[in-house]
Amino acid sequence: MNHLLIIEDEAVIRGALRRLLERHGHQVSEAESVEAAQDLGRLNDYNLIITDLRLPGRPGSSVLDIAPEVPVIIMTSYATVTSAVEAMKNGAADYIAKPFDHDEMVMLVDKVLRQQQKERRTAALQTDVDQAYPVAGMVGKSAAMSEVCNRIHKVAPTEATVLITGESGTGKELVARALHKHSLRADAPFIAFNCAAVPEQSIEAELFGQNHQDRFRPGLIQSAEGGTLFLDEIGELPMAAQARLLRVLQGVSHDGDQAGDDPQPNVRILAATHRDVRKLVQENAFRSDLYFRLRVVELNLPPLRERGDDVIELAVFLLDKARKQLGRAPLQLSREALEAIRRYHWPGNVRELSNAIERAVILCEGDHITPDLLAIDHRVTSSNAAADVNDKLSLEEYFRVFVLEHQEQMTETELAHALGISRKTLWERRQRYGLPRPKKRS
Repeated sequence: MNHLLIIEDEAVIRGALRRLLERHGHQVSEAESVEAAQDLGRLNDYNLIITDLRLPGRPGSSVLDIAPEVPVIIMTSYATVTSAVEAMKNGAADYIAKPFDHDEMVMLVDKVLRQQQKERRTAALQTDVDQAYPVAGMVGKSAAMSEVCNRIHKVAPTEATVLITGESGTGKELVARALHKHSLRADAPFIAFNCAAVPEQSIEAELFGQNHQDRFRPGLIQSAEGGTLFLDEIGELPMAAQARLLRVLQGVSHDGDQAGDDPQPNVRILAATHRDVRKLVQENAFRSDLYFRLRVVELNLPPLRERGDDVIELAVFLLDKARKQLGRAPLQLSREALEAIRRYHWPGNVRELSNAIERAVILCEGDHITPDLLAIDHRVTSSNAAADVNDKLSLEEYFRVFVLEHQEQMTETELAHALGISRKTLWERRQRYGLPRPKKRS
């Protein structure tokens, strides 16, 4: 039962309103002034306060400061509606003019209470999410991801530009959104722009704006004013656009104040790429001065294959997310499906896992996800697996790991094909590295 407080100096109106609200299932307390209301106890303990604007002593609007957590409805005469609107600007939930219809008051009270309950549920849900996933929905407890989350918490409140690197599908935009959410710009716009998704001749107009029919059409940098601009696939940015972006980062614009000059906006720049920008700099395909401006802080996201048991936690999280979006009853991953997920290399990282889970939920006719629904092909690791090996592993280490993980499920021909080598080369490397083919049990 909701506990309401009425503050009204006219006893007749106060009593009638109390009886009306009690008939509709509310517990009601009443007072003739703000001071008398405070004598009843903590005002923040009520679910709703209904107060007249003009009261003896302090005005009714003063409860907005005394009980900032409680929604307040202001009652006022027609002559002082302007004052009620001003009170709403200062935080009142709504106002109602006297004399009012009883049904109108009941509907207004119900509306304000529903809104309050919705906000409380949202806040509680957000608290649960923040506790379960400390950085804006990022899932995983591996050492690599813990380090990423720690860095996000350190960097987010600053104004530093951040370069987010990692393989495709590792969640670079998710990290950018986490940096924005935990920054001082969280209430301002977050705008994402994929540099590889727009024709080269249109990129500058999209980012910096352009003159069109004697009018200046603002670009994304102006649209992100006060907030964050995330430039995905920054390695694909043309050289001309790189020069203009550098001027923005340096706070230097063209001479003059004419529309179309590069702006000096209040915007934080975050960038991401799956490419080796250092190599692009060496090949003169990316400006070194822009690279160093963007790389004030670098966040490298580990591929899914290096995150250990995170893959299982992610799979369970993505399964619950997908089945809710698709309106399905609770589903579970079978033991065989979990083992298949654990063994697979996931060259497409989290994006590939998410797509596999969503496809399985769509096709599933029972209450368990089985390996066939995931459609995992253990013969596929990545395009040109040996050449795509992570920098942290030597070719020998990669060969050992790959063969030991897959030789129980693959024939020698399949192993050789997946590694991009001949069967003879596979046999020679087995001998060189001391990895004989295990004998099949009879």
